[in-house]
Amino acid sequence: MEDERNRATGAPQAAAPAGGEAPSRLDCDVVIVGCGVSGLYAAYNLPRALRIVMLSKEDVATCDSMLAQGGICVMRDRDDYDSWFEDTMRAGHYENRAQSVDTMIWNSRDVIFELMRLGVRFDRTPQGGLDYTREGAHSRPRIVHHEDVTGREITTHLLAQVRQLPNVTILENTVMDDLLVEGSACAGVHAVRPDGTGLSLRARDTILCTGGIGGTYEHSTNYRCLTGDGCRIAAAHGVELEHMDYVQIHPTTLYTTKPGRSFLLSESCRGEGAILLDNSGKRFCDELQPRDIVSQNILAKMREEGSRHVWLSFQNVPRDVVTGHFHHIYETCLEEGYDILREPAPVVPAQHYLMGGIHVDQNSKTTMDHLYAAGETSCNGVHGKNRLASNSLLESMVFARLAARDIVRGRHAQWIQSR
Repeated sequence: MEDERNRATGAPQAAAPAGGEAPSRLDCDVVIVGCGVSGLYAAYNLPRALRIVMLSKEDVATCDSMLAQGGICVMRDRDDYDSWFEDTMRAGHYENRAQSVDTMIWNSRDVIFELMRLGVRFDRTPQGGLDYTREGAHSRPRIVHHEDVTGREITTHLLAQVRQLPNVTILENTVMDDLLVEGSACAGVHAVRPDGTGLSLRARDTILCTGGIGGTYEHSTNYRCLTGDGCRIAAAHGVELEHMDYVQIHPTTLYTTKPGRSFLLSESCRGEGAILLDNSGKRFCDELQPRDIVSQNILAKMREEGSRHVWLSFQNVPRDVVTGHFHHIYETCLEEGYDILREPAPVVPAQHYLMGGIHVDQNSKTTMDHLYAAGETSCNGVHGKNRLASNSLLESMVFARLAARDIVRGRHAQWIQSR
């Protein structure tokens, strides 16, 4: 009766434990490794009849999706398509996959409208419209945001939706350490629970949403737990990786001698008028160039001066924008001893994002059957050699939803063949 009830509600089924111990195996339909926006959006878009298990390496709040500040891009109107496409390609040094860029842009409005239906509170103008902002290498404002904590706003709303789903089980502090492979196909993952015991999660389909590689760098905006697990484990099984050397350095993180994750000063600060100054107080570059170009200019200036950082000045940014739009940045800088309403803040480039990753096709399928990847751990070609600001949250969700849809198509085809 218990197994029948589990099947009816979509709950994962556990192998019978021995002597009251925790089960060493769970059977489900889909296992998703990672609880950032890509993992959550995939789970949300899968049918409620499927049994889903999600793994979080630490607690669910410790994911880079929570850290995204600037916002998320959206095609404002059809006239915006060509310029956004060109902005993305130019930032990526034209090494992008054009089809992937096209897919992301055309799906953007649907994703943003769905997030709004789920309660995500994007900032509004006094007239009630969406408050679009601009970041480096964008030819026009097309980024919607919630203050300077857009990632947290989106991720917490998606997490709340997924937690309500009776067919989804989230296992926190549970670390994937291998794939389960049968023949040439993925059959799930093996993980280690908080108590050190092993757990085999057997599933027809697996989605890796394990994030980036920032935890392997001394200075990074990423959480320390993001160590490229998905890429490393997939590669060990012969799954194709792509452009693992395409690593983005963000130009403006708050300079500090303290250890740990670097605090990001969003690119939208420069989009709203903040400027970079050298140690003599002179502006030395165009702040709205792509991230790699601005980072190169900063590092060159630091070498020239023999300095440890340059300065980001908010002198041209209206006070209400600093205390409103950039409230979190303002408060954090104050805690570090810098009142950006009165003085510039010291900034330095740091590792930020991986444009490469596990090679996937237009449906987020890897080169192993029944294995998908989405988010920063994947490489679908949207970003090329250098990511355009605020494309990542959107790209992650668009291609996570495509993975979910492909899984559904595969199951439907299997059902047709079995009849």
